[in-house]
Amino acid sequence: MTSTSTMLSLASAPPTASLSVHENLKGRLKLGGGSLSFNKEKANPFINTKSFSRISMVAAVKISRFEGVTMAPPDPILGVSEAFKADNDEKKLNLGVGAYRTEELQPYVLNVVKKAENLMVERGENKEYLPIEGLAAFNKATAELLFGASNPVIKEQRVATVQGLSGTGSLRLAAAMIERYFPGAKVLISSPTWGNHKNIFNDARVPWSEYRYYDPKTVGLDFDGMIADIKAAPEGSFVLLHGCAHNPTGIDPTPEQWEKIADVIQEKNHIPFFDVAYQGFASGSLDADAGSVRLFAARGMELLVAQSYSKNLGLYAERIGAINVVCTSADAAARVKSQLKRLARPMYSNPPIHGAKIVANVVGDPTLFNEWKAEMEMMAGRIKNVRQKLYDSLTAKDKSGKDWSFILKQIGMFSFTGLNKAQSDNMTNKWHVYMTKDGRISLAGLSLAKCEYLADAIIDSFHNVS
Repeated sequence: MTSTSTMLSLASAPPTASLSVHENLKGRLKLGGGSLSFNKEKANPFINTKSFSRISMVAAVKISRFEGVTMAPPDPILGVSEAFKADNDEKKLNLGVGAYRTEELQPYVLNVVKKAENLMVERGENKEYLPIEGLAAFNKATAELLFGASNPVIKEQRVATVQGLSGTGSLRLAAAMIERYFPGAKVLISSPTWGNHKNIFNDARVPWSEYRYYDPKTVGLDFDGMIADIKAAPEGSFVLLHGCAHNPTGIDPTPEQWEKIADVIQEKNHIPFFDVAYQGFASGSLDADAGSVRLFAARGMELLVAQSYSKNLGLYAERIGAINVVCTSADAAARVKSQLKRLARPMYSNPPIHGAKIVANVVGDPTLFNEWKAEMEMMAGRIKNVRQKLYDSLTAKDKSGKDWSFILKQIGMFSFTGLNKAQSDNMTNKWHVYMTKDGRISLAGLSLAKCEYLADAIIDSFHNVS
């Protein structure tokens, strides 16, 4: 007798299911050829039974306690891959997910990664838990890779480095620290930005606002708008910056613009917060791609840097990255590290070991390190070649006189095509080119052989769809 149950009398059930319980369940329940005995003393003490002269067996259909949980919308990026898989057209292209592909459009495992894994097998390394802060050799290698081994912040032990669950987990750990130790502080995020940034700060309950970044008129950087918005932000805000190869636009500030950005952040007493997901993968040079971070560190600024090895080592599924906090003293860095560990403990206890050892082996071995740099140059070079071929194809095929040179000014695996949602829909519906609805394409998923086909799709969508 409850509002959450529907009582179904077995009188209306099939004959084989019609049963009665007599004399307050003291008898035997006959079922087929067997029988079940009920012992009153051994009954479940949590069941409240009442005495009836006749009880009809009932089936209860309960409403779920989770009835108020709504269906979440599909992820805008991962949903692209699902739609791509369901398409049977042989011309289809998946330019949505940011994962490197070979010229044959197949996933690529770096040779240096295979060698590092073989070393691990030969050594018979175990799978014991790591400390909360992660693998010490990884943390040392990753901080030196980012700042340079001879950098004063390294020499003076002013960097608190904690291994995180790739870039996303490292950002989330930093967000938790901001929420706890800088209550009410706002994070400034570029417009547009990587789709998960807002989710991360929302879930960490950290307020955020956007600063202008992309100028649709020029398909370039809105530098004046960016500077104005950073200046207008409350003093002491965190400014989230893409260290290189801005996602999703592929548009980076020039070295001179980085200097001006640093000037404004210092003037406003803001805290720079870098997301570095493509070091070495954007330009092919580890040092060049870390230039923006090193510029800010050289000014003596305190800053946060989230790192990921998904792209530059192809360790997508290993979830390997780090959060680095540069402080003004070694003592401050030690205290920050202790609190990062305290935050990590109830989140995931400690990070995985496999990817961390791969990174430590590659960066720590001079031969493997040089091989890695060569492979990164190869991957970055393939993307540059595809970018050039796409530009050449667009220029040759489009007779309208439109200037497509903005594509060559972008860097990294992504390109903002300037297509709007309706035009992006046309790319998918008519041309079977799968991409995000903001007009972003991943050049890592494009081959030289497919550039002319993609150019036809872009030209058609741009000129024939409003």
